[in-house]
Amino acid sequence: MLSSFTDVGTQVLVLFILIGVGALLTKVGLITDKGSRTMTDVVLYAVTPCVIINAFQREYQPEMLTGLLIALLAAFLSLGFSVILAEILYRKKGIFRGVVLKFAVVFSNCGFMALPLQKAILGEDGVFYGAAFVAMFNIFMWTYGLIAMSGKTKLRAALKAVVNPGIIGTVIGVVFFVFSVKLPTVILSPVSMLASLNTPVPMLVIGYHLMHSDLRKVLKDKDAYIAMALRLIVLPLAVMGVMLMLKIDATITTATVIAVSSPVAAFTTMMATKYGRDTELSAGIVSASALFSLLTMPLVVGLTQYLVN
Repeated sequence: MLSSFTDVGTQVLVLFILIGVGALLTKVGLITDKGSRTMTDVVLYAVTPCVIINAFQREYQPEMLTGLLIALLAAFLSLGFSVILAEILYRKKGIFRGVVLKFAVVFSNCGFMALPLQKAILGEDGVFYGAAFVAMFNIFMWTYGLIAMSGKTKLRAALKAVVNPGIIGTVIGVVFFVFSVKLPTVILSPVSMLASLNTPVPMLVIGYHLMHSDLRKVLKDKDAYIAMALRLIVLPLAVMGVMLMLKIDATITTATVIAVSSPVAAFTTMMATKYGRDTELSAGIVSASALFSLLTMPLVVGLTQYLVN
């Protein structure tokens, strides 16, 4: 049991060392606001689709497709439950502050933090099933998330849910997987190289946000504590318990728990900035949850690995 916690803790520590590098580079002025936004766009529009496509470059197996559908359903149910819980808890907090708390409960850093950890612990199978969570995350982000943060019902939200890079990458990857399409080396090599950036670049961006947040204010905020506790402990343990009771495949269960137990999505700050919400709270809760996850992720994911094996 101890080895499970140690293995996960080691991988999380590696990610936090990279976050520390990002914070240091920010401190000396090498990562600026513009640079952070540019790196974020590179990850969203180039790196993440390549990670997903690369993960689906494998021989077609019917059981893997079944597993992918199960992973999608698990992601949908966990995100759906999170939305209901967030709306119940924070519907009276006002849109300026309340929507940030809702985001903290619903949206985890399932791309930036989870995919690197899924690959490190579970290999390509982890990324394969992790891609399902990223796809469902994008659907929820560009529908519920956009409507909640903007305060308006936008017809374009459904279209954005379909055409965003994460969904496009997933669709391409699934098609390639189902029809056993193998990319030629001259194309696959650049895709793999870009995919390898998914670990260091997002961690540098998180380091930047860590240096630009007032953690002292968040650490005095009761609502923020509750939101982070739900995000880092309560929801992942609930998902783990349900999947264990249903005897879901160990790799799918672990990959899903990693995604759910990840800290608050960096998207929270980006969306709060865009729509004029409480950006100070969003930056603080993203950074504080990332720090707390150094302890919670090894415990939650390590426990999951111990129970599924």
